[in-house]
Amino acid sequence: MYQKILLPIDLNEEASWVKALPTAITLCETFGASLHIVTVLPEFKMPMVGAYFPKDFSKKAHEVIKEAQREFIKTHVPENIKTQSVIVDGSPWEAIIKVGKKLNVDLIVMASHTKRKFVDYVLGPNAEHVVHHAKVSVMIVR
Repeated sequence: MYQKILLPIDLNEEASWVKALPTAITLCETFGASLHIVTVLPEFKMPMVGAYFPKDFSKKAHEVIKEAQREFIKTHVPENIKTQSVIVDGSPWEAIIKVGKKLNVDLIVMASHTKRKFVDYVLGPNAEHVVHHAKVSVMIVR
């Protein structure tokens, strides 16, 4: 039924994966699907934002996140599941949709954050945007 499952995670927020990851793993094992773990970094190249960071900040951030994702996968994902680490820049929900299309995934599994933060009031919950804009099935894990 599923061949490629996308799991967006925030390595700094356990709530973004603690419940969603076991669900994604079970689905991968059940259907023999591959798991694509995505971390979204803010866009540092925008002129307004970029001026506050060193020139190579984005490159260094990607390197740190890549290593952190490797450790995360090694620690939390069984070896029998084919896993891909993906790091993208931009708005979380837009980047998730874009990488899902690029990888041709057939399911997005993501956590529902019930704790409202200031950013949620300003931008709206990312999970809600993904559900409304994705062209593939989205499973929200609470």
